[in-house]
Formats: sequence, structure tokens, C-alpha cells
Amino acid sequence: MKIYKLTIVPFLFLNLLFIQTSNAQTSELKYEFLYEIEATLDKPIELGKTPLGNRIIHPVTGGSFKGPKIKGEVLSIGADWALVLDSGIKKLNVDLVLRTDDDAIIYVKYNGFIHQEEDESLYFRITPTFETSSAKYAYLNHTIAVGIGRRIEGGVAYTVYAIK
Repeated sequence: MKIYKLTIVPFLFLNLLFIQTSNAQTSELKYEFLYEIEATLDKPIELGKTPLGNRIIHPVTGGSFKGPKIKGEVLSIGADWALVLDSGIKKLNVDLVLRTDDDAIIYVKYNGFIHQEEDESLYFRITPTFETSSAKYAYLNHTIAVGIGRRIEGGVAYTVYAIK
């Protein structure tokens, strides 16, 4: 009976090792398009040099968003409480409120960075999180998202993806 136990334990161990290795090798980052959003901004309010950096507040005055499962308007409440660091990197700190076309309210908070790359391209990335009481959009409450930003006339726009 001892021989049986000794042969089954290594067999189980090797199978578990194989399963873990297989799962690790097949893990890859998957994403899906969530929405495109455009937000209009009012004239910036320059707080000036603070102990943390140069604080600039960009009030949000409106906008719209649209994706395959969600669309609506950006309400004129919220702002980007941006901080320009001594290195020239702009650290974003944004609070927005969205109203969907079926009247659900979604609070969006995102952080991110804007800076010029060596090749003169603009690195403009965000990581939004969502909060809503809507049953229809409850999936957003536990969605990890990333966005790629760009400047537009009178504001900013983002293409936002849900990480699967």
C-alpha cells in the first residue's frame, strides 16, 4: 500500500504543475472597446506652484460618450485637478458625472499622465473607475478600464477599453 501512495503523489504533483504552467502560458491581456468620450473644458484655473507642483484646474462643461452598450452625455459638473510636476509630466486627477441616454447616473474617477515622448508623440493615458447604482450598468462598478487620450478643439477625447 505504501508503494501506491508514493506513485500517486508525484503523479498528482506533476499534473498540478502542468495545469499551473498551462494556465500561466495562456494568460494574456484581453480588452474590449467600452466607449469614446469627448469632454469640453472651460478656461483653466491656475492655482500656481504648490508644494506638490504646479496645480491647474480644468473645469468640465459638458460633452458626450458612445459605445456599443452605453451612450449619453457628460454633465457640466467635474474637473481635472491636474498637477504639473517639476519634470514637466502632467498628472491627471479627474472626476466626471455621466448621464446615460436612459437616465442612469455614473460617477467616473480617473487618474493618468500626459507627457511628450522622445519621438515628439504625446503619451496620454488614463485609468478610469466607475460608480453607479444602476442595475443595467452595474458591471462598470467592477470593471478595470484604460483610456487613450487626445486633445480636441475646446477639450479632450478618450477611447476607453474594458480590460477582460
